[in-house]
Amino acid sequence: MATSTAVRERVDALRALLHHHAHRYHVLDAPEIPDAEYDRLFRELQRLEAEHPELQSADSPTQRVGGATLDGFTKVKHRVPMLSIRTETDTEPSGAQNFDARVRRELGLAESEPPVEYVAELKFDGLAINLRYEDGVLVQAATRGDGEVGEDVTQNIRQIGQIPLKLPEDAPPVLEVRGEVYMRRDDFESLNDKQREKIARGAKNEKTFVNPRNAAAGAVRQLDPAIARQRPLSFFAYGWGELSPPEEGGPQFETHYQALLTLRSWGFPVHNDTSLASGAAELVAFYNRIGRLRDQLPFDIDGVVYKVNSIALQKKLGFVTREPRWAVAHKYPAQEQLTTVEAIDVQVGRTGKLTPVAKLAPVFVGGVTVTNATLHNEDEARRKDVRVGDTVIVRRAGDVIPEVVAVVPDKRVKDAPVFTMPRKCPVCGSDAVREEGEVDYRCTGGLFCGAQRKEAILHFAQRRAMDIEGLGDKLVDQMVDAGVIRTLPDLYRLGLANLVALERMAEKSAQNVLAALEKSKQATLPRFLYGLGIRHVGEATARDLVRHFGKMDAIMDASVAQLLEVPDVGPVVAESIHTFFAQPHNREVVEQLRAAGVTWPENEPEARAVLPLAGKTVVLTGTLPTLSRDEAKDLLEAAGAKVAGSVSKKTDYVVAGTEAGSKLEKAQQLGLAILDEQGLRDLLAGR
Repeated sequence: MATSTAVRERVDALRALLHHHAHRYHVLDAPEIPDAEYDRLFRELQRLEAEHPELQSADSPTQRVGGATLDGFTKVKHRVPMLSIRTETDTEPSGAQNFDARVRRELGLAESEPPVEYVAELKFDGLAINLRYEDGVLVQAATRGDGEVGEDVTQNIRQIGQIPLKLPEDAPPVLEVRGEVYMRRDDFESLNDKQREKIARGAKNEKTFVNPRNAAAGAVRQLDPAIARQRPLSFFAYGWGELSPPEEGGPQFETHYQALLTLRSWGFPVHNDTSLASGAAELVAFYNRIGRLRDQLPFDIDGVVYKVNSIALQKKLGFVTREPRWAVAHKYPAQEQLTTVEAIDVQVGRTGKLTPVAKLAPVFVGGVTVTNATLHNEDEARRKDVRVGDTVIVRRAGDVIPEVVAVVPDKRVKDAPVFTMPRKCPVCGSDAVREEGEVDYRCTGGLFCGAQRKEAILHFAQRRAMDIEGLGDKLVDQMVDAGVIRTLPDLYRLGLANLVALERMAEKSAQNVLAALEKSKQATLPRFLYGLGIRHVGEATARDLVRHFGKMDAIMDASVAQLLEVPDVGPVVAESIHTFFAQPHNREVVEQLRAAGVTWPENEPEARAVLPLAGKTVVLTGTLPTLSRDEAKDLLEAAGAKVAGSVSKKTDYVVAGTEAGSKLEKAQQLGLAILDEQGLRDLLAGR
């Protein structure tokens, strides 16, 4: 008997411990032990229950797993009906004012009387569930169904870690908790990624899910608990059904908010944004605040809910057509709607990225009328299989660009053609290429393409390239929009009259720009090459190319194989350079710039030599006495060093000047070599 008592006590202790840690992990997001330790305790409990079947219990943490596949769901009649609440049709903040006005009118309150106190909650976009506890143990979970009769989904609800299987001793003998089962967005994306992998491997009867709500509902109503367990679900409590009366050990709630805090104390998750609100003004403030936060939440909501806080006032207000007068759902403008695809165009971005865009029949979604939705890239368009004529679900969340979520295949037009990304830029006709490992196609006509014109000019003019002082964003926008500049050589054909004619351009400012342009004609080949904006060619690569080839023509005429001979130039970079100069219009731009007077010194190729700081990583921080940051960087890179922006264990040297901050502190903590300016000069000199 002593052994049996010891085993029983150990089983009880393990259950209590596992319930405690599950609550810390799933509800409070504050675990106290690592997963491995939880798993060890769990396995111990499983073993003891297997060895002593008489100790098995419905409230054991082990009952979250397992269970036989069901033939169907048993019907459950709700002891207290799960009624729906009225939806406020006004999706503006004034909807909150409408509700408050109705409540005050029903209660017969004059304008001079105090405001009504409400509880304001999030309206989760999931599946309503009723959890029934008897003597503190979860005995049944049921869906809402028609409000009177739902379905028994206990086996699947046991899989949700946030739902307690056993309640504290102060819980009432009978308690029905009502809340929402939902799926977080990140869990939804992970689930769909797994589904896509299964489909790619040829698995049959697999599909991706349209949205988190459908995925959650499908998991709850899954007949096989093993499959349901693979679909991550979460839960929030927001109310109650049947409850033991005070004379039978039940609580005496005076307010709805008090009830929610009590549910939280019993281990149920109640969302932190659940708030008290006094009168219409605070309801409006809550509606606006949650509206701003909506897209940052880790789960979907489609509105907020207002409830009169006082239970006595709730009873006084009562119901109308089976809807409580004391509560309302105040929705936000819909974020998803159905519409049709009228065309698929391809847009070219400022950096040359080609993006397929669905042209839609106008639809009101997320508070605005949407006519375009991004398809992101060719792979995404094909994965979703979007075609002209399709009926599609369009989503818009906040300021996010509208996107096509999914196609409705049953409404597809017969023989609708599959979308294919064009292999020529739709703006300039240059080749559109997709580099290995990339998902996007890009236009190769950077110096010629109208869509990339502004970006190309700004890159060319920046300080690290041609250093054309005064040629900033606003001026470039003006000149391109006015048609004064179409290509880079046009910069050097500008006259004073062209510039002065621009809005807010004084003659003195125009003369300064012309002087900066004239000065920039005396360039260096690495700066000029970098300024051309060739994809993957940064300042260091430009210097390596010039060292290796010496002359611009040699670089332009180099084959991929010859480019691969340059130190640190790999296949992707070599292909990018070769493709750029294979476009006749890019070569023409270079020749026109030469004709406009842009010059640079050229030399014979340098004999390949091992640079003194090759393979070394240096970080600059603070202000040096005589060297600017750029000058120090140039000297280091010329010596073969890589200049990094952050300190790590892989850093070889940190050069610190005055007012050096956290980078210096981290270098000291890591025990790295720290140099001042003289130390830098000694390092460069090999001393």
